[in-house]
Amino acid sequence: MAIVQSKNQRWRLLAAHLFLLLMCAAVLLPFVVVLSVSLRPGNFASGSLWPSEISLEHWRYVLGFPVPDAGGVMRIPDLPVLTWLWNSVKVALMSGVVTLVLSTTASYAISRIRFRGREQMLVGLTLMQVFPAVLALVALYAIFDGLGAAFPAIGHNTHAALVLAYSGGLAIHIWTLKGYYDTLPTEIEEAAIVDGATPWQAFRKVLLPMAIPALTVVFVLAFIGAIIEYPVASILLTQQDQLTLAVGAKLFVHEHNFRWGDFAAAAILSGLPITVVFLVAQRWLVSGLAAGGVKG
Repeated sequence: MAIVQSKNQRWRLLAAHLFLLLMCAAVLLPFVVVLSVSLRPGNFASGSLWPSEISLEHWRYVLGFPVPDAGGVMRIPDLPVLTWLWNSVKVALMSGVVTLVLSTTASYAISRIRFRGREQMLVGLTLMQVFPAVLALVALYAIFDGLGAAFPAIGHNTHAALVLAYSGGLAIHIWTLKGYYDTLPTEIEEAAIVDGATPWQAFRKVLLPMAIPALTVVFVLAFIGAIIEYPVASILLTQQDQLTLAVGAKLFVHEHNFRWGDFAAAAILSGLPITVVFLVAQRWLVSGLAAGGVKG
């Protein structure tokens, strides 16, 4: 049976589609501009959106292939972009795992265990999100300077120090997982314990599999936050071979040398890990975000 739509419904549907197309264009336009800059000969930020001549010199540079200098001599790139990319991915993966482990156990305890000071702790976690991370830069530098003197493995210019610094931003992830745990009835764990499971087994084998969507959201958010973070990484990492791509990219822009083409290619390259993580985790993201926002 054919569905007859009124004229007003057709106009609303057309307007909705037009709005979505405009939103897609607004999202894609910056990416197209950056891609265009990375494919232009020379290092110019301005120019036609569609280059009249396609050049891969900037992509050869960021991928580590020899490129010609001003005199036409082939030279090895002076900036290790692929090393920075690997550092970013490594730090983001480590930060995501550490954040996931700590926030999973902390949020479970807050959701299931009633103890003195619980409400005050929740308020404190909320207040921690009010202050921007840049307020703690001096303190973080001093802390890891002291730690590095005693334990060089977690001092300045180490990725372990950066991961440890990132693990302090757990409050938002604890709230996300707590909201998910609050939606799960306690009878599920009680039934597992009656069947002979220990509390740890009930948590690990019963509750965690049910919380995979929320856990995926926490990992993805921690991964993205670590891979694009700049202020903390810029004060803890100063050696060129230890930099993340977010910090190293500033070396493309000097006071008298703006290498916009190389910068644009590196910017697109930095988005690849995030794209891969989204493609792998997309099946759990929507349900996890929605479930984590339910008030218990």
